[in-house]
Amino acid sequence: QVQLVESGGGLVQSGGSLRLSCVASENLPRLYNMAWYHQAPGKQRKLVASAYKDDGTTNYADSVKGRFTISLDDANTAVYLQMNNLQAADTGVYYCSVKWLGLTDNEYMSWGQGTQVTVSS
Repeated sequence: QVQLVESGGGLVQSGGSLRLSCVASENLPRLYNMAWYHQAPGKQRKLVASAYKDDGTTNYADSVKGRFTISLDDANTAVYLQMNNLQAADTGVYYCSVKWLGLTDNEYMSWGQGTQVTVSS
């Protein structure tokens, strides 16, 4: 099955930057949606960034707009989240998600294992 492996999390000071990576175990030529979710300690997972490949539409939560950027590599293998001007409220586990179509137009979805981001104030 397709697996998503996340990396790039860590400890950073307020105002710093991190770039999260989400690498698929294989190329997904019919990938159509990618997203990043944030789960703060003790809270439920929330969508912070998403994008549709075909038309380039992106959507960001108000809390991260102007600071975070979601992108996809040219091989349709890796999804990235560039996080700038990080704040203490950004602390938590970040999960990536992708959706793609199979040859018979079945829809598939996969989640990354999560990567911890800790922002010190």
